[in-house]
Amino acid sequence: MVLGLLGVLGFWIAYKNVDIPNPNEEFLTQTTRVYYDGGKSEIGQFAVQKRDSIAYDDMPQTMKDAVVAAENQSFWTDNGIDPKGILRAAFSNAQGNAQQGASTITQQYVKILYLTQERTWKRKAKEAILSLKIKNQLSKQEILEGYLNTIYFGRGAYGIQAAAQAYFDVDAKDLTLAQSATLAAVLNNPYSLDPANGEDAEARLLGRYQYVLDSMEDMGTAKASDVASVRKALPKFPKIKSDEQYGGQRGHVLTMVRKELLRLGFSEQEINGGGLKITTTFTKKAMNAAKDGVKEERPEGFGKNLHVAVASVEPGTGAVRGIYAGQDYLESQLNWAVSGGQAGSTFKPFALAAGIQDGFELKDTFDGNSPYDLPGGGEVENQGDHSYGRVNMIKATQDSINTAYIDMTLAMDDGPQKIIDTANKMGIPPEKAANPPYGFPTSTPALEPQTGVSLGSQTVSPINMANGYATLANRGVAADAYIIEKVVDRDGEVRYSHKVTDHRAIPEGVSDDVGYALQQVVQQGSGTKALALGRPAAGKTGTATNGKGEVSSAWFAGYTPQLATAVMYVRGKGNEQLKDWLPSYFGGSYPAATWTNVMLKALEGEPVEDLPPPAYVKGDAPSEGHAPIVPKPTKKPKPKPSKTSDAPSSSAPTETPSETPTTKDPGPPTDTPTDPTGDPTSSTPPILGGKPTKSPRGRRRRHAA
Repeated sequence: MVLGLLGVLGFWIAYKNVDIPNPNEEFLTQTTRVYYDGGKSEIGQFAVQKRDSIAYDDMPQTMKDAVVAAENQSFWTDNGIDPKGILRAAFSNAQGNAQQGASTITQQYVKILYLTQERTWKRKAKEAILSLKIKNQLSKQEILEGYLNTIYFGRGAYGIQAAAQAYFDVDAKDLTLAQSATLAAVLNNPYSLDPANGEDAEARLLGRYQYVLDSMEDMGTAKASDVASVRKALPKFPKIKSDEQYGGQRGHVLTMVRKELLRLGFSEQEINGGGLKITTTFTKKAMNAAKDGVKEERPEGFGKNLHVAVASVEPGTGAVRGIYAGQDYLESQLNWAVSGGQAGSTFKPFALAAGIQDGFELKDTFDGNSPYDLPGGGEVENQGDHSYGRVNMIKATQDSINTAYIDMTLAMDDGPQKIIDTANKMGIPPEKAANPPYGFPTSTPALEPQTGVSLGSQTVSPINMANGYATLANRGVAADAYIIEKVVDRDGEVRYSHKVTDHRAIPEGVSDDVGYALQQVVQQGSGTKALALGRPAAGKTGTATNGKGEVSSAWFAGYTPQLATAVMYVRGKGNEQLKDWLPSYFGGSYPAATWTNVMLKALEGEPVEDLPPPAYVKGDAPSEGHAPIVPKPTKKPKPKPSKTSDAPSSSAPTETPSETPTTKDPGPPTDTPTDPTGDPTSSTPPILGGKPTKSPRGRRRRHAA
């Protein structure tokens, strides 16, 4: 009883000492600032507050009714406090679960207007006291007026006047039923329900919008005929001029940062008005290198239909140092460095790593002839249907020979799945998002265990591709890609600090062998444009075809010990024909030149570092018939005795024929032109099947000498 009395006394004292501030004077936000790596140079800001309070009578009735229907249907009759909701949220938040919102409009109003985002019992108690006091001292109309003038609607807009302008370019008093229901729906999650954030967000918003309209009809605040006339589709959203601070690549970076903060558990209110200081991984040098490298190498005359994406990742940490997302953010909000495209032959290094781990060696040989007949039907071709004979995996990688990679995949037990598993360990996310996620984006669409998985029909983000190659640069140790180093709140408390999460993805020797093959791509294969970098580098070209047989993407991905970078060229919606549209559509052309230019600028002033030599890992091959080709010893011809003469010869010196080098692998015939810039990943018809069966003919081909 004593404890109970003390509790009541304490609550009464707290109640008497907590004042209700004037919202128009006290409701202030502090600008959140985003910085480059190091925390000194600013990239941009979040939500310099947009707010213009209006009187209750100036608010449209449809907006008042829609918000009540969406957020708190018992608003006009309840006491303003939901004790069960407070306890449920307190327990959930204390356990570290996703933060739960307040249950009533009154509690939401208190939370956004007067309180911090801290997840403590003290905050919940203060919320309850203020909610009770507001309920006792303010009318329901005054509470709803304050709520509608302060609640956050997204797009930096606080209150319905700013929201009406941000979404529909009208004043709040002119909002229609459909527009009011849309804004009320957005309140549930201002970012994920903003239609400007893509088709998925728009689809989610439509569902929530229909819920709001149906609730209004059920409550009798909207006529059934009026609801039926607008329920099927969202209202039209006019094009709203973006904030100029989002121009160039800044908007893309700030959007990435916002998404990551939300994933880390920060609320929209904190991000937009919490006065946070966010230090990212991006550097000015790498960002400028990506922008200027694209500008100098991108062919002119292709306008907005040509999209070039760049991503640079630091080996060993996973820090994303620079991106180029495509067009200016004010022209297009689609970030191609995140969304990506079909990977093409840039996916082959993951297959090679899987093959070596499975027991094959770099010098083991595979069928490089074209076309290659697949077990069960279908065939695979090399670029130009060119045949190379038996080739080892150095040659197959150097010249991007599709058929040899298919032969290696089939020669492994469950080869496609082993390739996918290896890629996942090296930094390429699975087809369905992993938990916790480790990529940008968190999944790799169409990454399925098909025979042709090494040829890259899956959609890979350039950021994830660069991070996968960074694993090779780091000699087999992978680190999760990330973009936020630290978050400090307005009081100086560190709210988040990134810790590098890495793991041994593949053995060091395997990584060195794959890296050696990729060095040959640059030295004498399809990526020789990268020689202009002037320092040791490894890389891979890639060109993919879509389901129509059209060339859909061109890539170059590569690394030095200090930095891994991926460059992608796509057209239109990301899956349209490049052949006969670009002057050259191969990965070894524009993508390789862009990669070289970006890396030259990003690594300027950095010491030149060597890449490791091959380890030539020994293994027990999973199938027979792939032994290295041993060149037959050549007999030197016996020199013919020369005729001697006492008289000096008056004839000219005889020419000495140049030495013809001996090659282990047959090269292309001299009368068959080969493109030095890479090969499209072609498979006609499409390569299908998860665990391929080995046909007798396929085995005979693999046993061919």
